[in-house]
Amino acid sequence: MHELSETTVVDETIVEEIPKVLPVLPLRDNVIFPYMIFPVLVGREQSIRAANFALENSKYIFLAAQKKSKIEDPSTEDIYREGTIAKIIQILKLPNGLMKILVDGTIQGKILEFTDNPSFFEAKIEIIVPKGQEHHEMDALIRQMSNLFKEYVKINRLTPPEALTAYENIDEPDRKLFYVAANINQTIDVKQKILQKVTLKDQLYEVIKILLSEVDILKIEKEIESKVQENITRSQRKFIIQEQIRILQDELGDDEVGSPEMLKLKEKIDKAKLPKEAKEKAIEEFDKLKKIPPSSPESTVLRNYLDWLTDVPWYKKSKDNLDIKNVRTILDEDHFGLEKPKERIVEHIAVLNLVKQMRGQILCFVGPPGVGKTSLGKSIARALGRKFVRISLGGVRDEAEIRGHRRTYIGSMPGKIIQSMKKAGTINPVILLDEIDKMSMDFRGDPSSAMLEVLDPEQNFTFNDHYLDIDYDLSQVMFITTANVRYNIPLPLQDRMEIIELPGYLEFEKVEIAKRHIIPKQLKEHGLDKFKLTFRDDAIQKIINDYTREAGVRNMEREITSVFRKTAHDIVMNGARRKKRTPSYTIDAPKIEKYLGIPKFKRTLTKKGSRIGSITGLAWTSVGGEILFVDATIMNGSERMTITGQIGDVMKESAQAALSYLRSNAKELGLPVNFYKGKEIHIHLPEGAIPKDGPSAGITLAMAMYSAFKKIPSKSDVAMTGEITLRGEILPIGGLNEKLLAAQRSGIKTVLIPIDNEKDLSEIKPEVKEGMKIIPIAEIKQALPYVFGRARATKKAKK
Repeated sequence: MHELSETTVVDETIVEEIPKVLPVLPLRDNVIFPYMIFPVLVGREQSIRAANFALENSKYIFLAAQKKSKIEDPSTEDIYREGTIAKIIQILKLPNGLMKILVDGTIQGKILEFTDNPSFFEAKIEIIVPKGQEHHEMDALIRQMSNLFKEYVKINRLTPPEALTAYENIDEPDRKLFYVAANINQTIDVKQKILQKVTLKDQLYEVIKILLSEVDILKIEKEIESKVQENITRSQRKFIIQEQIRILQDELGDDEVGSPEMLKLKEKIDKAKLPKEAKEKAIEEFDKLKKIPPSSPESTVLRNYLDWLTDVPWYKKSKDNLDIKNVRTILDEDHFGLEKPKERIVEHIAVLNLVKQMRGQILCFVGPPGVGKTSLGKSIARALGRKFVRISLGGVRDEAEIRGHRRTYIGSMPGKIIQSMKKAGTINPVILLDEIDKMSMDFRGDPSSAMLEVLDPEQNFTFNDHYLDIDYDLSQVMFITTANVRYNIPLPLQDRMEIIELPGYLEFEKVEIAKRHIIPKQLKEHGLDKFKLTFRDDAIQKIINDYTREAGVRNMEREITSVFRKTAHDIVMNGARRKKRTPSYTIDAPKIEKYLGIPKFKRTLTKKGSRIGSITGLAWTSVGGEILFVDATIMNGSERMTITGQIGDVMKESAQAALSYLRSNAKELGLPVNFYKGKEIHIHLPEGAIPKDGPSAGITLAMAMYSAFKKIPSKSDVAMTGEITLRGEILPIGGLNEKLLAAQRSGIKTVLIPIDNEKDLSEIKPEVKEGMKIIPIAEIKQALPYVFGRARATKKAKK
């Protein structure tokens, strides 16, 4: 509380004795108002000199607040112009060098201009006498201010009640005003606004405005404090009652009595039908929970653990549908083709018919994107009548995501396997582990190692999740994994799974899939099933050949969806003009080009005829088979070989091996002995932005170099694949089905394959081989007649 001055009226005598030029004292942390006695602590040399000068002369000094209190050495621009003229009552020098000045606020003033005094701030001062008139509005303002100040003092702990007693003893309006202003806890800039008003009426309005804001804020603070205190009191009361209940339970020896939540949890444990080990663990953790206060963090951890332990299925299982015919029907309904995986599932059902229970089988579907691996997993679950859960393993790099986190960690929870079992609700679901070849590892562990126990039928009946810390039986789960690339799956995992290859689809299979599955589904999704819409086969074939390049059907579905969107647009636009009858629409090949634009791909070979140094090879990629062109050219140079087109090390070595074979067998092949001398060979594989590697292009590289050196053109409708040795032998390759598919799509008539792959032809569909002559060869020499023609091969032999 600030002390009130004894000065009651500012008369003309006082005004006249105040000098027109006064020393100025900048205040860092307060605003001094008229009629108030206030101690000021001074430490700056400049301020001490100003105070001493005032004391030695008129004793009057001008007090003005700084705009920013943090400024140590203010300039004239940092000082407010409005302030209070005060009279120095007493100066006391303190031991620490500071000076304590007791000032008596006399009257408002305003700085007109600063003088050029180098020792301290000095300014010409204008004296401001607040003007006020006796009228009803003034009375109302003073009454409003008085009521608000009373309420402010009542709810503000920082203002003592004595301030209200002192206020009630004041009669003059201006003294009341400045007393209230001095006792409001507000910032300097807010209080300064009062001194910036000239009339008493405006000053009263400003004070009332500040009081209204402060009272509202204090009320909200009090309400918040009351609510917090109420919550604390309620929590304390609850804790005390619970402690009393616990003590009574200990006295009575009755452990079953407890809160409704605890009783509910105990009932849940009893009804869960847990195995012996899990039941003992649950009871042990429940007993711990009873002795821990609910507010403890450990209480939440134990409750979550018991919830997981009781929610995971331990005995509940779904009944398998063992009708082989029904299973086959469902699989055929959902997918066209894929005979091998379907046959494997039917065999599994047949065995279950005989033994009734069988260790969970782990199947791995490997194939390009979009061939139906994930959807086949769903169909298997539907055919068996089991629950289906999918786990995406793409990007998983933490072992704890499979095995779970130990309960010592904050926010710990079971791994994906136990989470999936809870989601399924049965002990025999079909769990699809999607993209198992995309797992990686880092400093947190190797998730593929954790998968070894999950996918091993000899171990997974005692799978131990770090969170549950109890053996869990996964032996009745049917695990199905999917992958795009087989060699990306760790070998120990491959050893535990039965790998089923899902090759890419043929053109006629894609047409059937589009007609049976994709088109009906998209017609319904786009609201076109109510219209007479015909999607012709030539339109589907155009999409397959000219707008997609894939082994699966994902891009085909995307393009069909685009066609239906544009068709829907046409129907809506035309529907505004003719609403009498339902129109019919036919989508044919010309409309496909209209809707989808210029074709993106060309399936048939554009390089007609025969060319020197250019050979067609066959390559395997993660999205299916592709045609690979190899171009070779000979130049005069420094007897070196350059190979370009973003080639991997293995393919570079194959090119070197091919060249070494040609040089060592030059005479036999009809090449000059020193054909390589003074020549430089450049081999290029087009589409340089795509990385290429692998040994299966060995024969293609050898034929390209042979054609370039002999200047003999090759046939454009012949393609080949095979790894070569330095002796000219052709070694077997992988991905034969995908490579033959690519050859068929590209209009190849003759395909040369390694003789060791001849046995694989029996597993390839007749439709893949249709229209192609597939010739197995054992060595490079056998390929010459097929690549360059028998007539040329005969001429070579004569030479």
